[in-house]
Amino acid sequence: MSLIFILLGIPLFFFLLLKQRSNGSNTNLLPPGPPGLPLIGNLHQFIKSAPHLYLWQLSQKYGPLMSLKLGYRPTLIVSSANMAKELLKTHDLDFCSRPQLLSLQKLSYNRLDVSFSPYNAYWREIRKICVIHLFNSKMAELYRPIREDEVSQLIEKILKSSAASKPINLSQVTECLTSAFICRIAFGKRYEHEGAEISRFHEFHAQLEAMFVSFFVTDYFPSMGWMDRITGMTYSLEKVFKEMDAFLQQLIDDHLDPKRQKPKREDIIDVLLRIMNDAESTFDFSYDNIKAVLMDVFIAGTDTSAATVIWGMTLLMKHPTAMKKAQDEVRNLVGKKGFVNEDDIKDLPYLKAIVKETFRLQSTTPLLLPRETIRDCNISGYKIPAKTLVYVNAWAIGRDIEAWGQNVEEFCPERFIGSSIDYKGQDFGLIPFGSGRRICPGLHMGVATIELVLSNLLYRFDWEIPCGMKKEDLDFDSAPGIVMHKRKALCLLPKEYKY
Repeated sequence: MSLIFILLGIPLFFFLLLKQRSNGSNTNLLPPGPPGLPLIGNLHQFIKSAPHLYLWQLSQKYGPLMSLKLGYRPTLIVSSANMAKELLKTHDLDFCSRPQLLSLQKLSYNRLDVSFSPYNAYWREIRKICVIHLFNSKMAELYRPIREDEVSQLIEKILKSSAASKPINLSQVTECLTSAFICRIAFGKRYEHEGAEISRFHEFHAQLEAMFVSFFVTDYFPSMGWMDRITGMTYSLEKVFKEMDAFLQQLIDDHLDPKRQKPKREDIIDVLLRIMNDAESTFDFSYDNIKAVLMDVFIAGTDTSAATVIWGMTLLMKHPTAMKKAQDEVRNLVGKKGFVNEDDIKDLPYLKAIVKETFRLQSTTPLLLPRETIRDCNISGYKIPAKTLVYVNAWAIGRDIEAWGQNVEEFCPERFIGSSIDYKGQDFGLIPFGSGRRICPGLHMGVATIELVLSNLLYRFDWEIPCGMKKEDLDFDSAPGIVMHKRKALCLLPKEYKY
């Protein structure tokens, strides 16, 4: 079997190599970039454990608009605020589609979701539905009682650790909180933070994340897709998809059960089923459409808020002066009330500055979601062909000296005090949610959760590093995944603040 594979593979290799060389005449029209290897191009540089960091280092040599070759995919890397503005605002329409990658296509029901759908009439319609009915600021306010209830339960859990003088795994409990919140607003279910159901939820979520960042030969060498079947990657993807489909179908079936008790407020499945059954709707909406949107909520809503809170707390533990300043602000405002609600947060400018500075330094999706050009276009004198894969390195942009000055590596929330710079897509030095047509529609919900959790953690507790650890032990290494989590869980010792 191995001999047959070699005999078939050698001529195929030379055929692909000759084909790649025949296409090399257009490379002088592309932006500069590092030389690649035969056949694979720059894939060996892209699939490193922290590609955002390595690509940032490459951009220091080749510039803020850099080209790579990932197999047969021409690829563009954007690493500065000015260049991001050029692509995401001036040429937004040229750069607003999504690439057809195998795992994304399969898990999004052939790209029926909002995040990974190509730019077309369907995407415009499904995004309009999500913005009007699901993810706007009005809906974020509607789900406020659920958010506040989950944060209250988190605080009670931490109080038990505080009373016992035990460290708490803040990474774990924060992820449980965001999972519980998403389950309530999306599925109408409440899973206990330490129950079997929430454990299954997290295990399933981890499998999905692993598929999203797995390497499929098909994506970079379309004529060699058979290798994914040989390696078992196609089987693994199909297995995870079937499990996800069964999970989501069961949630829908539960909502269709005529014996189901009518909820006090609609969850996301209720809203989507109502849209599907609307006789006046001109949009052909099916169960697969619903599942695709739920997959987006499941992935994006669970992880990003929790990861941002943990990066924020890590930065504050490294910078006790900023921690003290934030605690004084929230405690002076809230007094002895016992809980920071969302009405209080609008009067916490330093807390909001901390959130923005965390977005700048530790974007949870450092390369954002990949884009694809829909037609040939010219950028800064370079010709960018249609179907070019585009990554915007938000992590690198947060360290752009032209946008932020010389102290880019310094954690300095004060840079946002009195500043109008925001994260809503118009200030291109700070684009954790993207910008333009493909900006994340869930940003209102995400920021509301982050601010509520962080403000209450700072209000109710003084935080210490557990015995045997030093401040220097708090690292910023990230785990691989579509969302950048801290590699080592953040474990801290909470001390209840006696107000």
